[in-house]
Amino acid sequence: MNPHTQTKLSRRRLLQTGGALAVYFSLRDPLDALAQGAPPPKLPGSLDKFPLLDSWIKIDANGAITVFTGKAELGQGIKTAFIQLAAEELSVEPGDLTLVTADTGRTPNEGYTAGSHSMKDSGTAIQNAAAQVRGLLLDLAATRFNMPREQLKPQRGTVVAADGRVLRYAELVAGLDLHRPAVPGAPKADPKTYTVIGKPLPRVDIPAKVTGGLAYVQDMRPDGLVHARVVRPPNPAAKLKALDSQPVEQMPGVIKVVRDGSFLAVVAAGEFQAIQAMNALSSLAQWEGQANLPKQANISDVIRALPAQDTVILNQGSLGQASGRALKATYHRPYQMHGAIGPSCALAQFKDGTMTVWTHSQGVYPLRDSLAELLRMPKEQVHCIHTEGSGCYGHNGADDAAADAALIARAVPDRPVRVQWMREQEHGWEPYGPAMVTEVQAALDADGKIADWQYEVWSNTHSTRPGGAGNLLAALHLAQPFAQPAPTPIPQPEGGGDRNGIPLYAVPNARVTSHFIPAMPVRVSAMRGLGAYMNVFSIESFMDEMAALAGTDPVEFRLRHLEDTRARDVIALAAKEFGWKPNEPLPKGRGRGFAFARYKNLAGYAAIALDVEVERETGVVQIGRVVAAVDSGQVVNPDGIRNQIEGAIVQSASWTLYESVGYSEREITSRDWGSYPILRFPAMPSKIDVHIIDRPGQPFLGTGEAGQGPASAAIANAVASATGVRMRSLPLSPARVKAAIGI
Repeated sequence: MNPHTQTKLSRRRLLQTGGALAVYFSLRDPLDALAQGAPPPKLPGSLDKFPLLDSWIKIDANGAITVFTGKAELGQGIKTAFIQLAAEELSVEPGDLTLVTADTGRTPNEGYTAGSHSMKDSGTAIQNAAAQVRGLLLDLAATRFNMPREQLKPQRGTVVAADGRVLRYAELVAGLDLHRPAVPGAPKADPKTYTVIGKPLPRVDIPAKVTGGLAYVQDMRPDGLVHARVVRPPNPAAKLKALDSQPVEQMPGVIKVVRDGSFLAVVAAGEFQAIQAMNALSSLAQWEGQANLPKQANISDVIRALPAQDTVILNQGSLGQASGRALKATYHRPYQMHGAIGPSCALAQFKDGTMTVWTHSQGVYPLRDSLAELLRMPKEQVHCIHTEGSGCYGHNGADDAAADAALIARAVPDRPVRVQWMREQEHGWEPYGPAMVTEVQAALDADGKIADWQYEVWSNTHSTRPGGAGNLLAALHLAQPFAQPAPTPIPQPEGGGDRNGIPLYAVPNARVTSHFIPAMPVRVSAMRGLGAYMNVFSIESFMDEMAALAGTDPVEFRLRHLEDTRARDVIALAAKEFGWKPNEPLPKGRGRGFAFARYKNLAGYAAIALDVEVERETGVVQIGRVVAAVDSGQVVNPDGIRNQIEGAIVQSASWTLYESVGYSEREITSRDWGSYPILRFPAMPSKIDVHIIDRPGQPFLGTGEAGQGPASAAIANAVASATGVRMRSLPLSPARVKAAIGI
């Protein structure tokens, strides 16, 4: 029997049913096909792993509809999109639905919310589950009306018969058992009849965020709340040698000092009392041990010199056949941080043997398993509930803050404990986006097309997300620490450091090599887009360099090497809407750039054209007008897609022009916004236009990480256009630009 078809009442099922006991019987095993020797058809999206319809949709006796997803809202707008999908297929108004996200007690385990997979995996599952539920409701109504299903129409939570009779969903659910497996091929609504999908529905998560409402985990203040702060070591290698905590324990409001090895925290009744106690505790703690970090100026050489696991991820044709013009270039990316505007936060409560954690982690189930290991508790006694955090994409300090909160809550049972990181802790201890080096060389044939292409990328892992307690920061500081799991590369076609390392362009002879470096000079993990940002920056910068070598317009040069019609469509649309003209003369100090990529070569397509002005006296790069074209498959909420591409462009502009983690041989020195500058409002692009190619009925491709790489390369290409100097090391900071142009 498939474990997903068993009828025992789990905690998640009990919570979904509101505590009511429900007993189900199945007379048919959905895996009968296997018994007959044929594998069952694959279900779409995450339905394949969680095929029971009530994992996704619940309709109660009053007709109230609840939709479940294992994915988390991170600001990408999936709450709104998922509601639209379910509302369209169930023929109800979006406001008639309740959506439950990422809760280990209630929702399917969809792993991490990452890689632009939410629409592809969870959106597809919800759409298909809702379509099947609609069909079941119509079948029940057909029986009640004693008329063919074709004469019935679902409408605003009812089924309307051709003769005018009406049945509400609430009247039908008594005969509706959704604890059954989904079947493949359930007919979905015709795109021609859509009233909700494809429309710019206002995002449901925005009002509280712009009105100062309760929007984030940072805003939570449950009854009985106590506040905690953690004291971090002065550097990653330091150990707590001695501590006299008695003076801190006697401070006003202090409830408890928590120590386990080098893990040190304080709990107080008030937040400011906790901060004062943290500062006092920090001054009393005696540490020993020094970090030995590589010199920042030599990090690219260090990375290339470290032992690596080499994998050829593309090997086609026979290199060395081209005898035409050739070019070779090396590109560099520094360590970069997530720089969450709101430092990481979590709440935890240990009560009646259960640890409940409210967290902005991007993977509540992997975190649940890691916390269970950390606390040495059964997984069933750890409950993680996703609550949005203020500003982050990727693996920042969210999971670590959750671990802090859980360890501290265990020391003060029954009380909800709030752990809020300080700014210097967020900057100094979050896992950074890895520094990377890429090298590319290519040669043209007699027709000016690329005949040979060789590409290499050197990178650490791009994921040390919780997949065990050892990936949690606090676990490394305990008296009995957990070993950090050995990093492993993420295989193609998704990839990690080599994500988007294989160009989409048609090149007859090509080799791409990934040099995976297990040793990590500093703590690193997933940052939005993983290695795609750097690889697209490198490839698309080099495509401009090769176009110049061929004496060809950059847009035309790209089209010359593309066979994918959807790729050609977004490039043509971006160029058209920007008004791109080959060899157009520009004023001194002005430049324009173009870039394109299909994220992971299997997700959304994005092409970006923009112009910049470079102030030669200061080296400041000001982005002007930006035009983007995107193809994400079927569009659910066009405003949501525009939000994502606009955000990607702004985020990438900050990475590309400003961001680099500073450090000495002993410690991280980027501890605030002064030492880690990011893009500010005056540096925002003057205008961003996003044009969407809708593909009704086509699969969802994902949008969230489609724009970062193209935006970065377009900026670099525009700077080269404005200055006549090609810059290959990120960021393109004012000092670096000024030095490059010799002013």
